[in-house]
Amino acid sequence: MTLEELEKATNNFDQRHEIGSGGHGTVYKGILPDLHAVAIKKPKMATQRDIDEFLNEVAILSQINHKNVVKLYGCCLETKVPLLVYEFISNGTLRDHLHVQGPISLSWDDRLRIATETARSLAYLHSATLIPIIHGDIKPANILMDDTLTTKIADFGTSRYIPLDQSGLTTTVQGTLGYLDPVYLHTGRLTEKSDVYSFGVMLIELMTRKKPFDYMAIEDIILVEHFATLFAEGNLSQILDPQIMNEGGNIIEEIAGIAVACIKLRREERPTMRQVELRLQVAQSSKGFEANVNIVVDSSLPRDERIKEGLTSRQYSMEEEYMLSGRYPR
Repeated sequence: MTLEELEKATNNFDQRHEIGSGGHGTVYKGILPDLHAVAIKKPKMATQRDIDEFLNEVAILSQINHKNVVKLYGCCLETKVPLLVYEFISNGTLRDHLHVQGPISLSWDDRLRIATETARSLAYLHSATLIPIIHGDIKPANILMDDTLTTKIADFGTSRYIPLDQSGLTTTVQGTLGYLDPVYLHTGRLTEKSDVYSFGVMLIELMTRKKPFDYMAIEDIILVEHFATLFAEGNLSQILDPQIMNEGGNIIEEIAGIAVACIKLRREERPTMRQVELRLQVAQSSKGFEANVNIVVDSSLPRDERIKEGLTSRQYSMEEEYMLSGRYPR
């Protein structure tokens, strides 16, 4: 697309057209000549890093076709850093809808559906694309909502391809503190399990309505550690959003167990996103039928070790996973 076309669409990038701003650029709403609404991402700076990240986002999004991932319509190459043009998502971000004033936020059913849609799209990125893709910055601010509160994952500037013959790659640490995988933060080694950790933090945020970066400053303990400790002690009511306590029913502990599994310190003990997606679907479907599960508790571990590792209470056999997955066409 031409720069002139995009300038006309945004009235020369008038501030009144601004709909969002982040570390990588400012997003404007634009109206194309055919009256089609689009979102246009304009870089804040023109460093080589900015150029690389915008080109990286073009390369990655052009390979993705998923209903829960924002679509890239085109780009403008007439500027030093490309301008990116996306589908316009009209209803803000998950952060906007979750952290509202007052005691009532998104319903429990909406939160579970949003979590499942996010897990499904991450599972797609990790295992269904030609080359596996790691998002690298999963958080509520990067989950867009349309008018029906359908999930659209956005902001792929820090995303990376993982070569098929490798399990991860070493790169400069990028992302958002509070959601970053501690292993990635300390080693620079980015893997699919880095997205799993970030998703686990987001799931805890959905259950508590507490922001991980704010929580540490208030409580002098990070949110994920406190959540895992209370889960192991059976005291989740101390940290859960009261609305969830009222609406969640008998699957609260199962969903909490999924979150705790995702934030385990040892990457090899975290589930895959496909497993997370399946467990979320099974947990929700348990409202209509009894799921056949085996309770597995390793009582040989000291209690402190169980808290540290964030052991979950449920495991499924491969046969059960196969049978259950057949209920949910992909």
